[in-house]
Amino acid sequence: MQQPSAPVTAPSFDERLTAPRSWWGIAVLLGLSGALILLPLGVLPALGGLLAAGALAAVGVSSYGSARIRVVAGSLVAGDARIPASALGRPEVLDAEEARAWRTHKADPRAYMVMRSYVATAVRVEVTDPEDPTPYVYLSSREPEALAAAIEAARAEVG
Repeated sequence: MQQPSAPVTAPSFDERLTAPRSWWGIAVLLGLSGALILLPLGVLPALGGLLAAGALAAVGVSSYGSARIRVVAGSLVAGDARIPASALGRPEVLDAEEARAWRTHKADPRAYMVMRSYVATAVRVEVTDPEDPTPYVYLSSREPEALAAAIEAARAEVG
């Protein structure tokens, strides 16, 4: 007889910051460029160039667009960071103009940023842990209101 496993907590927010479709078009064009560069050497090298350059470009676009932001089990998981909700302040939803300001002239170099320039809106959350030198977390998000609500819910849950 199997022992019941610990309950798996479903994320209250889960977003992947995928790259825009136009970037995939650029990856195709890079593959074609690889084929054209090797075309003087023959058809087979051109096909190899198409596959190699296209695959490298696709891997680059896919990896850059694989950043995830989740709120799960009382924590904010953004990129490589896992921050407990108890160490977070109130989230601030940033419109496109304010998000741009926090990416540029208002930015603090000590901040943790999961930033994608092709995502206009964002959420900024202060880090309240006195032992953490990170002043805030900046998170690009296509659904900033939902992300802020999930962070607030996680903070309320922790108490």
